[in-house]
This record gives sequence, structure tokens and C-alpha cells, in this order.
Amino acid sequence: MKGGSGGGGGVAPAKRRWRGLAIAVLFLVVLSMLVPLGFLLGLHSGFHSAGHIPLQRPSPSGDRSSHIDNLVRKLGPTLPKDVLKGFVNEAKNETSSINATPRTEQKKGIPIPPQVVMQPFTSKNISRINGKAKMKSDVDESEGFCDLKYGSYCIWREENREEMQDSMVKKLKDQLFVARAYFPSIAKIPAQSKLSGELKQNIQEVEHVLSESTTDADLPPEIQKKSRRMEAVIARAKSVSLDCNNVDKKLRQIFDLTEDEANFHMKQSAFLYQLAVQTMPKSLHCLSMRLTVEYFRDHLFDKELSEKYSDPTLQHYVIFSNNVIASSVVINSTVVHARDTVNQVFHVLTDWQNYYAMKHWFLRNTFRDAVVQVLNIEDSDSYGKATLSHLTLPVEFRVSFPSNDSAPAIHNRTQYVSIFSHSHYLLPEIFKNLEKVVVLDDDVVVQQDLSALWSLNMGGKVTGAIEICSVKMDQLQSYLGEHSFQKHSCSWMSGLNVIDLARWRDLDISETYWKLVKEHLWQQFFTPLECRNEQVSMKEGSALLATLLSFQDQIYALDRVWVLSGLGHDYGLDIEGIKKAAVLHYNGNMKPWLDLGIPKYKEYWKKFLNHEDQYLSECNVNR
Repeated sequence: MKGGSGGGGGVAPAKRRWRGLAIAVLFLVVLSMLVPLGFLLGLHSGFHSAGHIPLQRPSPSGDRSSHIDNLVRKLGPTLPKDVLKGFVNEAKNETSSINATPRTEQKKGIPIPPQVVMQPFTSKNISRINGKAKMKSDVDESEGFCDLKYGSYCIWREENREEMQDSMVKKLKDQLFVARAYFPSIAKIPAQSKLSGELKQNIQEVEHVLSESTTDADLPPEIQKKSRRMEAVIARAKSVSLDCNNVDKKLRQIFDLTEDEANFHMKQSAFLYQLAVQTMPKSLHCLSMRLTVEYFRDHLFDKELSEKYSDPTLQHYVIFSNNVIASSVVINSTVVHARDTVNQVFHVLTDWQNYYAMKHWFLRNTFRDAVVQVLNIEDSDSYGKATLSHLTLPVEFRVSFPSNDSAPAIHNRTQYVSIFSHSHYLLPEIFKNLEKVVVLDDDVVVQQDLSALWSLNMGGKVTGAIEICSVKMDQLQSYLGEHSFQKHSCSWMSGLNVIDLARWRDLDISETYWKLVKEHLWQQFFTPLECRNEQVSMKEGSALLATLLSFQDQIYALDRVWVLSGLGHDYGLDIEGIKKAAVLHYNGNMKPWLDLGIPKYKEYWKKFLNHEDQYLSECNVNR
């Protein structure tokens, strides 16, 4: 027995040595395979294909799905789509076998018509280097495209942008964005059915809350608990190993839907902005209707001072307007700053719709010793040939062109050029006994005495106006076409115009104007549609062209201290310059009587309103 035992004890150590040797060899073989495989995997992580975002596997240390966290953080709904495109295409070498490509394509450059509005130079986009004004290099190109597409709406939107105050609502929207991205991938895993149900329930609860609440004040009291539950379930979803491609596709879908929704709201906002600009506010419509009704109810005595209305020795001011408040502010501001008002006569030319409202307003309101005559320009029985089918107000054109040939589109300069309308060419016929008048637009405010204009020697010119030498005739050629302009001459503005009616009649300016209008309309009628300027109607285009040609060489340049323009579109005007100007011209879309008016300029207009008037209070005009 002892011998047998001794033999068995000698064999066992030999077997153990052989077994250890085999394990060591096997370990070396496995190690020799893992090292090249690990090297190859390392290279692959450095050269992932474009269109697919690499996703790291979860690590035992708890840092799980960190790449998805970064992706979700970078692809939030506040970022432009170009960020997603640049993040996905970070690899330098793209292959032709890519299946997923970004949806947004590079947009081709488009020509900018001269009347397209661009952002004017303001203190926000101009920096000063060595005492010289210079444009900032980091101008947002997306804002430039917005200006191209939506015009002055984008300027108003940028200046009236409000900071996000409702932080909890924003947080819930971000959580909902992330939860929707993870839910489809979690729902496909059978083992995660419980987590999928919790995720779905939290998504529905947050959607319900956001459908009823738009501000933090509207949120229910238990919203903090809902937010914490949503945050916890999102954290659990992130800890699950997911397919990178599924999350990537869902993120793209949600991002595309968010971008489409943002574009829709942008277009809707731009439309509502244009609607607010082009329509009369409810308060002003209310005032006009109330005054019309009261005119026929009260039967106020109409004091017709015909001897003053036609006396050529007096100072006659003419206003074309269909806005009771606007014309009243013009007259009131002129009278307040006048040294002597006994010689002042104001003629307000309006239409049938506003005639009786105007009559009643100026009968019940006095302006020191000045007198006001209200005329209906559509009354053919009173004025015969000197009538139009409807009143036309001064026409405004947005003109935009680059500062220099190399400047990008977002650096374009913008001017609002206002000119005479068809109604202005009836002045010599309506005021046959007058030799000189001063025409004021209804969007001006007078801040100084204007009596010096009546002693102005214009050297035989028909009208005195403010010239805009930043807009030359040759810069308008693309819009006006080839005509016999003095190309380097300056354009001019309505707003404040001194008109020599006697000289006007001698040169027969009105007849020249109507001939040019008919000629231009006839030419436009036979112009192919693809060659026409789509931004401006044929009627407006004919008015601009005919006016510039009719008054060529007949403009006397007024000193620029008389008028400061731009208060209806330019946020960057100097306050000291505003205070020193004799006349403020609110040319542009943002008129002072509109809610869209530039707030810091409204005070110069509002102080000439009669805030104690009963009708203004009842129609809420004083707000």
C-alpha cells in the first residue's frame, strides 16, 4: 500500500506542472489576439464616419453614456441647425457610403434688391477702434438673413427682445425634449418595460402642464415634484445601454420639428408685424367713429373764415392726413413754438371717411389764434378737376445698398425715402389764390418756430426740401431703370417742404408729372413679369419715378438743421441732435401713434396730445 501511494504521489506534481504550462500558453495566445484587436478599435474610435455620432459604452465607474449627455446638451432647441451639422461632420475624411446626411443644405447667394430693408447702423453693431467707427466682426449672420427675408420686422424684434424670465417653464421644456429623445429607444427593450412606462407617464404629465401654463406663475404648486421625478427617470434612462443610431435619429427628428415650428412662428410674427404697421389701431378707429357721430349729433357752429383761408399774405400750412391725432399733433406742435399765430392758417386735406371726424375735432379744439380748415379732397363738387378718387398720402420707400462693394449684405445701409403722392400735385388747383405754402407730413413734430421759412429766397426753385446725399440717383438706377437723371445728384425727402405755387404753375409741374406717370405705367404694362420689381407696385413705382423727374433741377436744398429724419426706424439717433432739430420726422414703419413705435422717441410726440380730452380717454388713446 505504501509503495502504491508513493508512486501516485510522483505522478501528481508532473500533471500539475503540465496543466500550469498549458494555461500560461493559452493566456499568451489570448493576449496576443486582444492587443491587435484593441489597437484596431482605438483607431476606429478616432475615424468614425460622418453622419453617425460615436457613442461610448458605459463604464463601471458610473460615467455612463456621457457622449449622449454631451449630444443632448449641444443639440438643445436654442441652437441653430448649423451646430448640429458641424458636430456630426467633425471627421475630415467623408466617405461616399454615408446613408444619413444633414437635412439642411447650403443656401445659394441671392441678389439683394435696392429696396430690401437691412439692419441700420446702431450702437449695437458698431464698435469704435482708434476713434473710427467700425463694424463688429461677430455680427450674427442669421440676423442678416432675417433682415433680408422679413425686413424691418427683424430690427423691431431685436430691439424689443425680452429676457427669459420663466426659468421653470424653460427647464420643463428641456426635460421634455430629452425624455422624448430617449423614449423610443427605451420602449424597444423588453427588459425595460417598467422604465418605459414611467418615462411615458412623466412625458404626458409635463405635456399636460405645459399645455395649460406658459409662465412660472401659471404652474401648479406640485411642479417641483414633477420636475424632480422627470429628472430622475431621465437619469435612469441615460444609464441604459442604447443604440447610438436610434438616439441620433430621434434627436434629429425632434430638432427638425422644433426648427419647423420656430420658422412658422417667425413667419407668423412677421405677418402680424406688417399687419400692425399697415392698419389703423383700434383706439384711433374708435376716436374717428366717435367724432363722426358727435359731429351730426351736436351741430357745432362751423366758423368758415373764408377770408383767411385764401389770403396770400398769411402763412399757409398744408397737411395731407387721414389720422385725426397725427394731424392734431402737427398743428399743435407748430402753434406752440410759433412767435405769432395770428397769421397762421392750416389746411388739412383728408378723405370722405375721416372728413366729419376731422371737422368735429378742429371745431371743438382751438390752437391759440391759428385757424384750421378741413378739406375733403374727394369732393368733386367743390374742386372739380382737382380731385382724386381717393386720398393718397406721402409714399415711403425702403432703400438699402452696401456701404462698399466688398461689404457683406448684413452691413447694408438703409434709408426710408418719402416722396410726394398723387394728391400733392393738386395743390396749385385747390389753392388757386395762394402763391406759397409749407407742406407738412402728418408724421412730423415741430420743435421750433417756422416763420423763417416764409422769408426764404429759393432762387427760382419750385420747392425747398431736405436732400439725402447718402442716396444718389445712380444708386437708384437698378430700381428706376434707365432715365435721363443727373446720376450723381442727391435724392430729397418730403416731410417739410416749402413750395412756390406761382413757380409751380409757370413750369406746369403737375402736367409734367401726370404725363410721366402714364408713360411709366404704359411701359410697365408691357414689361415681362420676370423683369418687374416685385417689391413695389407699379403705381408706387410710377409715383417715385415721375416725382424725381418732375422736380429735377427744381429742388432748393434746405439746411439740414431744419429736419431730423429716421425716428420711425433708426434706434441709434443722437438724443442731443433730436433736441436741437427744428422738425422731427418719424419716417419709417414705426410711427409714434403705433404700439410698435420706438419707445424712446414717442415722448417727443406724446407731449403734444391733449391728455385731458374726453374722447382720447374713452378710446384709450392716451396710453
